[in-house]
Amino acid sequence: MTGARVHVVDSLEALQVLGHPMRVRILEALREPASAASVARALGEGRQRVNYHLKELERVGLVEAAGTQRVGNFVETRYRAAGNAFVVAPEVVWADPRRAEALREQQSLERLVMLGGRVQRDAAALLDAAAFDGEEIASASVEVDVHFRDEGERAAFLDEYVQLVRELCDRYGARAGDPYRVAMAAYPGREPSEGGDDG
Repeated sequence: MTGARVHVVDSLEALQVLGHPMRVRILEALREPASAASVARALGEGRQRVNYHLKELERVGLVEAAGTQRVGNFVETRYRAAGNAFVVAPEVVWADPRRAEALREQQSLERLVMLGGRVQRDAAALLDAAAFDGEEIASASVEVDVHFRDEGERAAFLDEYVQLVRELCDRYGARAGDPYRVAMAAYPGREPSEGGDDG
């Protein structure tokens, strides 16, 4: 999976630039370094139009210069996408500062949000490895809802769960072999609102 590069879009300006469909196509064309002229030919678009969108992508860090090449009497700049895959950091669309304050006050919630972001980045890289490198990705995921009558039951469940996981990690964690990441998260279940946005 040496070719997997995931770029995190972490500014609203970069997200807005990324929102144009032509720019998404340009980023796909720049998985490997290429000039604006090469990208224009690959997409069947005019060079000036591609060059405009390319400069916008470069301005917000989604594209970077990757050297030059001589073509006849001209020297062309080559560009490449800042990543092979792009994920959007959730905080980009947090207009209300109360979210950041809640994360500062609740460390376990902050860790949950960070873990979600890491899983998203890792999954994007694995998807690219499968899609573009032909890799078979050995992965597993388990999702289950459990119900607790009170905080005592919840604490007991977590204690037992951590103990069982610790035994497995002690058995498999300190040995040679291919590394795998195992993540555990427990949080209250929430049904999405009908409008798809709970504010």
